[in-house]
Amino acid sequence: MPDLKKKWLDIASLALSALCVVHCLALPFLVVLLPALTPFTGSWVHAALVLTAAPISLWAIRASHVWRKWQISAPIIIGLILLALAAFIPALAGIEVILSVIGALLIATGHTYNYLRNRPVHVHDRACGHAEGLAGE
Repeated sequence: MPDLKKKWLDIASLALSALCVVHCLALPFLVVLLPALTPFTGSWVHAALVLTAAPISLWAIRASHVWRKWQISAPIIIGLILLALAAFIPALAGIEVILSVIGALLIATGHTYNYLRNRPVHVHDRACGHAEGLAGE
């Protein structure tokens, strides 16, 4: 799989994790200010986020060939499990926000590490085209 597609899978997963954190932490305050946002507070939103994030995250792990690198795959998988528990187990409703935020942060940590690990290293020299004015020239 091309590196660009792998990179975008990690970025999409990071964006969904950020959306989940914003949904859990900011939406209750926004509903007070904008009652029209009330429909987005239902449990269906959590389920939709999990059902969207899980395939993308798992695809990113598989595409990057990091399922054997526990530093990357473990936080992502544990985060997905926490999100699924929060979204689909009604008995955990009292700690749903905590599970969701911790899960989203774990997913974001794993994808950030994977994104940075796969980022090409660029060395500034005379051949790179934008190195004019480098110190020592």
